[in-house]
Amino acid sequence: MDASSGSGSQPRVPALPHRAALAVVLVGVFLTGLDFFIVNVAIPSMQADLRASEAQIQLIVASYALAYGVGLITGGRLGDLYGRRRTFILGMIVFTFASAACGVATGPGFLLVARLVQGLAAALMVPQVLAILSTVYSGEARARAINWYAATAGIAAVFGQLIGGILIREDLFGLGWRACFLINLPIGLAAALLAGRYVPESRAPGRHRLDLIGMVLVTLALVGICLPLIEGRAQGWPLWVWPCLLAGGLLLTVFVRQQRWRGANGGTPSMDMALFRERAFTAGLVAQLTFFASMASYFLVLALYLQQGRHLDPLDSGLVFGVLGLGYIITSMTARKVAARLGRQTIAIGCLIRILALVLQIWAVAKIGTSGSVGWLVPGLFLDGAGMGLAIAPLAATVLARVSADNAGAASGVLGTAQQVGNALGVALVGLVFYDVLSRGGGADRAYPDAFTACLYCVLGISVLLAFVVQTLPKAPGRR
Repeated sequence: MDASSGSGSQPRVPALPHRAALAVVLVGVFLTGLDFFIVNVAIPSMQADLRASEAQIQLIVASYALAYGVGLITGGRLGDLYGRRRTFILGMIVFTFASAACGVATGPGFLLVARLVQGLAAALMVPQVLAILSTVYSGEARARAINWYAATAGIAAVFGQLIGGILIREDLFGLGWRACFLINLPIGLAAALLAGRYVPESRAPGRHRLDLIGMVLVTLALVGICLPLIEGRAQGWPLWVWPCLLAGGLLLTVFVRQQRWRGANGGTPSMDMALFRERAFTAGLVAQLTFFASMASYFLVLALYLQQGRHLDPLDSGLVFGVLGLGYIITSMTARKVAARLGRQTIAIGCLIRILALVLQIWAVAKIGTSGSVGWLVPGLFLDGAGMGLAIAPLAATVLARVSADNAGAASGVLGTAQQVGNALGVALVGLVFYDVLSRGGGADRAYPDAFTACLYCVLGISVLLAFVVQTLPKAPGRR
């Protein structure tokens, strides 16, 4: 299958044409994932320096996730229509300068706007990565590239807190928390320049028109769904949450009908509804949402237990996360080979390893409370990371297995959106359990182990559910 570029068709490359191409696009994945998690470490010093209120800080943290989540489908389709390399470079440049704006922010309002722009730029950039990998590479090279994509995304998530802790502890050039954003400047500019040289251009074949109505509908629908999930818990589930969720669901229904009508009348929809007739894609999206609901919520409550319950500083807490990251790196590097033999059951095995890891952590927390050695957590954390690493790459490969070059960007955007909705849903539900148990314990330090343990049971239940969802996936990865 050919991937069309601006000057005509371009043959699929059977092996990695430039190792630099893969490295360059993965920089985008790493930076966007890093900035999702690194800001949590900077919250105390950021709030003190900018004299921001709790509500303002919550909005600053949430704005990036919201803009990123609602823009992924539109960003993916723009890449299909106007060129994935071109859109990636544009997203990287805007992301880099938005990061610089975050780093020089003089007040909470300035930082809020910069984080919104940063999130939108990430939504423009990230869908192009999977689309480029899916259209340029094939066979073993494609499987290897997607494996690196998954590994990079996970590494950014599990090491984000450690990197942020190091930057704040070292206080580079006296920048304090601002270094967490300004470090993106040289890396982002270099990646944008190298992308123009090493990354092949591709776009959906044929001449297509932009579906502005569809893009507005899906954006508003996702705002209606994601905003309550991200902000609802933090604000105590106010009344506006429920009408907002209802409006989001209704707009999503209107979007689906509009897309079907546009496709039936010869237009180019923002999302080809035929994608959802493919079992690998639909079941894979459900599995993606379920997996990230367990992963993001787990990271949140683990950080709360370590930093607020045990009073570890960001660097020490990041070192604990590093144990989890070590397990993740080891299995994510081998997941592709395991999946070649076991198919969908590789994801199920990852779930089972996570279940065992969570049981070990429940036992360890009961033993150490808030004063015992965190060393008791190490076996469970290592196995948890190993389970995540074994599941994430085969899951992404399964969802994109039968997606055509025409829809690679849009499908990647849908995949990313499922991830972000899963993140928000998991954090909202598991966070609700955490703070409910904590409040019943009076908010004292001794209540943190009970709150964390209750959430571990929730994450364990989600992992069991995922193991069953995986059984609905095709038995073998699809081939073009």
